Amino acid sequence: MRPVDTAVEPFLAAVADERRRADARALSALMAEVSGEPPALWAAGIVGFGTYHYRYESGREGDAPLVGFAPRKTQLVVYLVGGYEERYPQTLARLGPHKTGKGCLYLKRLADVDEGALRELIDRTVRVHRG
Repeated sequence: MRPVDTAVEPFLAAVADERRRADARALSALMAEVSGEPPALWAAGIVGFGTYHYRYESGREGDAPLVGFAPRKTQLVVYLVGGYEERYPQTLARLGPHKTGKGCLYLKRLADVDEGALRELIDRTVRVHRG
């Protein structure tokens, strides 16, 4: 996966739902602040911050954003470090309503979650990926 040559703001401006668009802009600002990296649009409509190189035991390797999100139609998908559920259960308990998947955190509305807990998950993900 690689960043694409498309500006982030027009992508976010095109998010159809007004609340989701506002949440996406707020999440973009939060991730930029925590990571210290500017947003970049990656393939598949992911807004990513920074980059890291990964290599699996199988030999497969590539680049990915340190942390990122995608403003999908029904929710925000936040891309965190793999295994975050096992790594940070107390932080997730404070977060508020969410769903989890392998490396993905699904949020309906930013207003419903604890910003401090979300900030902590983003910060820890960036730190792990930076090594």
